[in-house]
Amino acid sequence: MTLTVNQFVRIFAGAFVLISLALGVEASPLFVSKNFLWFTAFVGANLFQSGFTRFCPLEMVLRKLGVPDVVCRP
Repeated sequence: MTLTVNQFVRIFAGAFVLISLALGVEASPLFVSKNFLWFTAFVGANLFQSGFTRFCPLEMVLRKLGVPDVVCRP
């Protein structure tokens, strides 16, 4: 199974949000500091702006690594 750039961006964003919430919410058994919630806000803001500007640093990195934009299936 080959993943596309769009799928990788969604996976990374979702993982970072879940990890930062686990580390930043006091009720979590993995709690470290409330400051991790700033990372959650950063990921959300980046997703929001990329929806309008189509600028996403992770997309640029993934393309340079050779991740395809579209997977052609027979």
